[in-house]
Amino acid sequence: MKFALGSSFSNDDDPMALSWTELRFFYDRGTGLFHRGLASLRTRGVRASWERVLKQFHTVPAEQRLSLYLPQPEAFAPFAVPLAARPVASIVIPVYNQFAHTLACLRAIAAHPPAVAIEIIVSDDGSSDQTESALKQVEGLRYHRRAQNGGFIAACNDGASVATGEFLVFLNNDTIPQPGWLDTLLATFGSEPDVGLVGSQLVYPDGRLQETGGIVRNDGRAANLGRLRSAFEPEFSYLRRVDYCSAAAIAIPRALFESIGGFDALYSPAYYEDTDLGMKVNARGLRALAQPMSKVVHLEGITSGTDTRRGIKSYQVRNEQRFAERWAQQLGSHPDHETRSPRTTDRLYSRVVLIVDALTPQPDRDSGSLRLFNLIRLLREEDAHVVFVPANRAYDGAYTEALQAMGVEVWYAPHAKRPHAWLREHGPRFDTVIVCRHYVLREWLPLVRQFAPQARLVFDTVDLHYLRERRGAELAGDDALKRASERTRALELEMIARSDATLVVSDVERTLLAQDAPGARVEIVSNLHHVQGRGLPFEQRHDLVFVGGFRHPPNVDAVQWFVGEAFPLIRARLPEVRFHCIGSDTPAEISALASQPGVMMHGHVPDIDPYMDGARISLAPLRYGAGVKGKVNLSMAHGQPVVATGCAVEGMHLRDGEEVLVADSPQAFADAVVRLYTDAALWQRLAENGLANVERHFSLDAARNVVRRVLLRDE
Repeated sequence: MKFALGSSFSNDDDPMALSWTELRFFYDRGTGLFHRGLASLRTRGVRASWERVLKQFHTVPAEQRLSLYLPQPEAFAPFAVPLAARPVASIVIPVYNQFAHTLACLRAIAAHPPAVAIEIIVSDDGSSDQTESALKQVEGLRYHRRAQNGGFIAACNDGASVATGEFLVFLNNDTIPQPGWLDTLLATFGSEPDVGLVGSQLVYPDGRLQETGGIVRNDGRAANLGRLRSAFEPEFSYLRRVDYCSAAAIAIPRALFESIGGFDALYSPAYYEDTDLGMKVNARGLRALAQPMSKVVHLEGITSGTDTRRGIKSYQVRNEQRFAERWAQQLGSHPDHETRSPRTTDRLYSRVVLIVDALTPQPDRDSGSLRLFNLIRLLREEDAHVVFVPANRAYDGAYTEALQAMGVEVWYAPHAKRPHAWLREHGPRFDTVIVCRHYVLREWLPLVRQFAPQARLVFDTVDLHYLRERRGAELAGDDALKRASERTRALELEMIARSDATLVVSDVERTLLAQDAPGARVEIVSNLHHVQGRGLPFEQRHDLVFVGGFRHPPNVDAVQWFVGEAFPLIRARLPEVRFHCIGSDTPAEISALASQPGVMMHGHVPDIDPYMDGARISLAPLRYGAGVKGKVNLSMAHGQPVVATGCAVEGMHLRDGEEVLVADSPQAFADAVVRLYTDAALWQRLAENGLANVERHFSLDAARNVVRRVLLRDE
């Protein structure tokens, strides 16, 4: 190498040349890692320290990295940002020099403006670059310059003091907010109870994860959840409670922030102020949440660097001690450095419940899925953390994401190992394990007993399969089907005997099990529905509707029977009436019925509310089955009267002529439909009584006591 005087260690023509600055960087990085490693060994131990080392070399495959919006650098030219006269949210951006990053952040917001009304406040902590001259040319921006440099905390608190929005949103200037980030962040306050603070998921520009919130260990050390991992991994993809979120992108009600006293000056100029804020929010009985659906790119360390031995970053070490001293009493219940993620946040919930079903619930496709979806909602209302595993370990797109948006930790392949290995790792977490359907429980039961012996094992029958199969065999007069139903009965009863408790959906099934499984603990958790309201009045409603998935054989039989035998009798008297058939997985024999006059086959309909609120009568012409029929509950929850067979209303606390009309022969069924279709007073009585029935027997509140006693072990 050739040596030269000045800042260059070698001349620029040598591709192997390194400048003094570059050498100093590598020296600082190496010695910094060495010193942090020694400190980690002393405080965390060998195992945790080694895992931190491995994490630095963890490689996330390109296909598991996010595709991000990153604006291209360009010279400054005046532009505009959104400004509302009465903002809902005030975005406070503290800055100190680094104008290029501030510009990219503001341009990202301007390129994809939030739907919510906002104001943007840049709190300038005494920048000496072009920040002031340029930002004064940005239309709509509220530029606030501090008299002197005071650090991150002072800049944030000053910016917040001039804000007028209901919510304060703190956003670092070295961030690139992704489209939709703010609307998703703020919507969390409306969808979740007792929320005090919500943070975005922070990602690196290469699409790897920086954090989905943070936790505090029992020694006061703060840790980012998911650092350098894939944002698609299940444990970082659901709305979750955390100890704190990085102030790089958080939202908090302005009144709450002011009542807390803002970011605490104890930690001035910076570091641990956001950790302290999260702890204060939690101490008030409110929740700090990490919202992974709100994504923000963060160029970590741009302003302060990463070396904790010098500069502004050195305050991190000092403030860690101050934080630990302030919160020493509370930190006793926090996890140590040996506790692995995702167990680190389980302590923030009253119970942890595992649910296993054959498939991910699809609540817009079948009533069993809707029941499970609302059961999960009820468990979360009762302060439980729900972990869900589909037995097929499949990622199911929007249905998986719907659960994650609710705050459910959903595991699927390739992240979820096979049940044996997955339960070995996660089994100790669970207070209760619910397994749906006998054929799923048969596989999982021995594994749950081995790897989660502390958990109460609850068998959710969904409906008694052997009862449904037996009735189908009797209707068909098929001896082979009857023998198959007996095999199902033996297996189902064995699972009941080996479980700690069994859930059925009606008193009819509980009475049957009192004979077939004496001594078993059997509880009722029926269909669960939100009462939707009355929909359109009688005069504005038209036609008939059936809703039911066609993977369920009783629905296939029901529609064929109705269209073939009852509907022609109705059309003879009501020639303009149409029959709307809605259901997924439509087989050819059902699709072929569309050739009949007045029959409309719709297949799967993502939003069935227009049919529930606009059709005059719902039909449930089931000739066999078991359990409680979701199609009946669903219609009644919308104020839509129902004509049904006796089988369809079994165990539903319904009275013929008061909440429902019941008929079993084609002629009687047709007569009931015509009578109800033309009698406004009868229609109104059934609509009102049906709504009351759902509220009394099939609402979330109706099942709350059983959920508390059986699933949450409050007894």
